[in-house]
Amino acid sequence: MPGRPMFTPAHPSGYREPFTGVRFKTLVHGQHTLFAEFRLARGHPLPRHAHPHEQTGYLVSGHLRLTIGTDTFDVRPGDSWCIPGNVEHEAAILEDSVAIEVFSPVREDYLPPPAAAV
Repeated sequence: MPGRPMFTPAHPSGYREPFTGVRFKTLVHGQHTLFAEFRLARGHPLPRHAHPHEQTGYLVSGHLRLTIGTDTFDVRPGDSWCIPGNVEHEAAILEDSVAIEVFSPVREDYLPPPAAAV
């Protein structure tokens, strides 16, 4: 059965801060993917972690040092990445940065409150 269309207009609110200096908000999601924006403050690391979701990303602005498993990448604007599910990863935030990421399957813990969906 097909899902319902979803449209989310741009809005400056709705960010959550799971770690100091790491803010994100879900932009839109469907049945199988979730699209999120991350705003990352220089000097605040994204701790090493893993989750079952495949994660693809694109750096809009800033500079990161991203470690996926045992591989480390110097990430600049325009670069993109894919993190397989259940693989540990972390990031050093070298400059204030904005990243866009897609998760599949949908991360239930990232879903916005029902009233936030338009």
